[in-house]
Amino acid sequence: MEMISLIIQSMILGIVEGLTEFLPVSSTGHLVIFQNLIGFKGTSANYVEMYTYVIQLGAILAVVILYWDKIKDTLINFFPQKVGYEKSGFRFWFMIFIACIPGGIFGILLDDLAEEYLFSPISVAITLFFGGIWMIYAEKKFRRNRHIGRELRVTVKQAWIVGLFQCLAIIPGMSRSASTIIGGWVSGLSTVAAAEFSFFLAIPVMVGMSFLKLVKMGGLFILTFEEIISLAVGFIVSFIVALIVIGKFIAYLKKRPMKIFAIYRMIFAIIVLASGFLGIFH
Repeated sequence: MEMISLIIQSMILGIVEGLTEFLPVSSTGHLVIFQNLIGFKGTSANYVEMYTYVIQLGAILAVVILYWDKIKDTLINFFPQKVGYEKSGFRFWFMIFIACIPGGIFGILLDDLAEEYLFSPISVAITLFFGGIWMIYAEKKFRRNRHIGRELRVTVKQAWIVGLFQCLAIIPGMSRSASTIIGGWVSGLSTVAAAEFSFFLAIPVMVGMSFLKLVKMGGLFILTFEEIISLAVGFIVSFIVALIVIGKFIAYLKKRPMKIFAIYRMIFAIIVLASGFLGIFH
């Protein structure tokens, strides 16, 4: 019975992750809140936190599948000698590398502090609310053209700015997607370009974060059979849901502003805060 309950909980969390990973609403923040709400826990120390990061790899796999043609093209044409530096896969992944540097540095330095003080429903709700206000302001002030050509071109300066903004995602509830898209706006990228760049940037970032969490925890070998099954279910469900969400999100961004997501964040945050005062969250 406990096994069935854990699987059902993991399916719920997989749906939450798949829906929110690439939307500017904070998947980590939503997972923290829903884990608390449904009483999700494992038998191993730090399992819940590790679970939060590892099932995000399911959503990341959806990016790899959906953008495989682009990824394959960058690998086939990786060396500049073949197609020139501007069109080379080396240039594309070098920009991703540049954008990873700030987050890698600050992530290592501040991850434990964020884990200790910020992984609670109330702190997440506060961040969601003020992050929503920030999104509305940033979109009004910095948003550029809504459309982009066939090629995603990012300069070193733009990649660095996006990487700096991504550091804000260390705070649960801030949203990696929102932070990188706003960073893209500030650097002059269109919304769709910024969103797609954030998708590719998520691949090394989330793989690296998940690996660090696994190492810190002691690896998969210390997990119980129930925890491994739970992890697998969450991974698969988040992958399937993200496959559906990503395309619809990009189609939405081509036609409409992100204000609706900011409003949702603020309403959801108020509900969580009210629930906290009523004692629903601990």
